[in-house]
Amino acid sequence: MAETLKNYIGGKWTASDAKRALDVRNPATGEAIARVPLSTAGEVRSAVAAAKAAFPAWRETPPLVRARYMFRLKALLEEHFEDLARTVTAEHGKIIDEARGEVRRAIENVEVAAGVPSLMMGYNAEDIAVGIDEDCVFQPIGVFACVAPFNFPAMVPFWFLPYAVACGDTYVVKPSEVCPMSQSRLFELLDAADLPPGVVNLVNGDKEAVDALLADPDVAGVSFVGSTPVGRYIYATAAAHGKRAQCQAGAKNALVVMPDAVIDRTVAAILTSAYGTAGQRCLAGSLVVAVGDVYEPLKAELVRAASRIKVGDGLDESTQMGPVVSKKSLDRILSYIEKGLAEGARLLLDGRKVKVEGYPNGYFVGPTLFDCVRPEMTIAREEIFGPVLGIVRVDTFDEAVATIEALPYGNAASLFTSSGKWAREFRYCVPCGNVGINVGIAAPIASFPFAGMKDSFFGDLHGQGRDAIQFFTDRKVVITRWF
Repeated sequence: MAETLKNYIGGKWTASDAKRALDVRNPATGEAIARVPLSTAGEVRSAVAAAKAAFPAWRETPPLVRARYMFRLKALLEEHFEDLARTVTAEHGKIIDEARGEVRRAIENVEVAAGVPSLMMGYNAEDIAVGIDEDCVFQPIGVFACVAPFNFPAMVPFWFLPYAVACGDTYVVKPSEVCPMSQSRLFELLDAADLPPGVVNLVNGDKEAVDALLADPDVAGVSFVGSTPVGRYIYATAAAHGKRAQCQAGAKNALVVMPDAVIDRTVAAILTSAYGTAGQRCLAGSLVVAVGDVYEPLKAELVRAASRIKVGDGLDESTQMGPVVSKKSLDRILSYIEKGLAEGARLLLDGRKVKVEGYPNGYFVGPTLFDCVRPEMTIAREEIFGPVLGIVRVDTFDEAVATIEALPYGNAASLFTSSGKWAREFRYCVPCGNVGINVGIAAPIASFPFAGMKDSFFGDLHGQGRDAIQFFTDRKVVITRWF
């Protein structure tokens, strides 16, 4: 029988009292590999109470000392790097190299957070009036929480947790109930890093646990990554309870290809963007906007290259694309393929036909490529979150930009060109938070914010980097005169 995961509250692993639980399934085999309890509101309250109790002493801990815990955690993450990556693949399905990249990104955020002694420094001015000086200091606030997604179960909570803890706040993570195992493994390492009890806490659960965090008066702020409808709900609910919130939400990312693009490198970047992690990435390219004469050669090369992608178990080093995360996700993706056909798009590659030998119960769908996609179609406007790519044909650069402007989302967009003029124009005017020039996945490194606009982000300060430091601190201004 699969092991039931535990919560981590006040420095101790505790079995949940929840009456409800879900199976965590390996997407390649369909087999249950763990059970995740759907914790009660009372258990959430216990975690928040533990974090609140730990805050005063942790806040008084010097930033240099807090940073040393980050260095200790980094060493543990490096030591258990491969085990963490394999856990990600087992519960999510992404290929092992992608899982390794995810763990590496988590580590990079710990590295940046370790610089908190300088990142948290304030500023001052002498003689703002005769004999009066003024200082601005950054101070921690209290208890923060993360509501995490399934698609990057190890990395995404680490866009937030290391910064909050390094700044002197305490933390509660609510992992995805679909992929909770990575966070359990990471909390074992946080426990081994010997952080004071209550500084970090983990509560498994679903919407009941989320609503409890949002309503708890002792939670100062919430970080979220996931779909736009849920992001909008969390942002509004958090604000109604007087909390800070940063909600990174859905996407429909366009990859614009100009006639002067270098085709072979462009196609390689597009395939990685669209089909990496089986398209289950908020930065995944899901629309190719082909400008002018590039359309025919680009289409032919995309079909040729995408048809050669090997689909299989992510733990097989030769696999190039793994399964999607669940049967529910698979059914949703297949329904979008049907919808695209019904609205008049033409299938150049049909991922519904893929079969993986030896894995009859896996949640596999192959690379899917639509042609004759019009901007008003459902598959051109809604987030599919799977390995489905559509080609939109336009005549000019301005039409390509207009296609992006008409989308409700503003997470990412990329331009492939050899022209500095077009590149500057694109980065200047396109309404997206993460912009790539000849880059298929416009993923910011840990010292930069993970941006987003329109329906892709709700809030003011993003995850990672200096934005994270500002989100997890408040500014106190001190005006001083001595007689």
